[in-house]
Amino acid sequence: MKNEKIAICIMSGGLDSLCAAAYIKNYKKYKIKIITFSYGQRAKREIIQSKKLAKALNSDEYRSVDINFMKELYGSSNVLTSSKLSIPSKFDQSIVVPIRNAIFITIAAAWAFSENADLIVFGAHVDDFHYPDCRPKFIQSITNTLNIGEEDKIKNGIKRKVSIWSPSMEGITKYELLKLGHEILGDTIFESWSCYSNGKKIHQNIVQCGGCESCINRKMAFSRAGIEDKTIYAKN
Repeated sequence: MKNEKIAICIMSGGLDSLCAAAYIKNYKKYKIKIITFSYGQRAKREIIQSKKLAKALNSDEYRSVDINFMKELYGSSNVLTSSKLSIPSKFDQSIVVPIRNAIFITIAAAWAFSENADLIVFGAHVDDFHYPDCRPKFIQSITNTLNIGEEDKIKNGIKRKVSIWSPSMEGITKYELLKLGHEILGDTIFESWSCYSNGKKIHQNIVQCGGCESCINRKMAFSRAGIEDKTIYAKN
């Protein structure tokens, strides 16, 4: 078995997952492979950005996985996949997509076990406490469950045990994660897509709305980090 450290990084195209992947590659010295998901989200533009950002990170491999059938299963349960609902400007339960991270992590784990990767990374940070599938106790639980699913090969030394890491596991906040990402990537971070919508057209350009909960959190994180926000928003 190779001793090479390999991380499967779940990357939406957003700020948090970009910075988490950069942190793992540059500070933890992992070889990274990036996976993104098309799950019926309204913000299709985040998928376009994830591919560009994977190149910026010089990832060893990039996969875009089509699970758009989830949109039909989700129905009107959340605003991120249902265009029938209005996107709020502050957190409420309509933003929570049912067990989204559990689905993403499980698929990423299948790839991790196949590649003998030993780490799965996603961008949940301390400020994501509103979301049950971002909390450390969830991460610890699903880590245990997934390894049980491959325990025979792990015991026989055929496969590596997989760990799951997110910034929340180290008590890292959104603005702290942003600062780490900016130290590594500089202005590349402004190419990330945080907006819950698919953007607004301003002077022939598609820009982030600036008014949804995610855009507002993005603005606040830049402010707290003391970094000039060069993102173009439809609404400042």
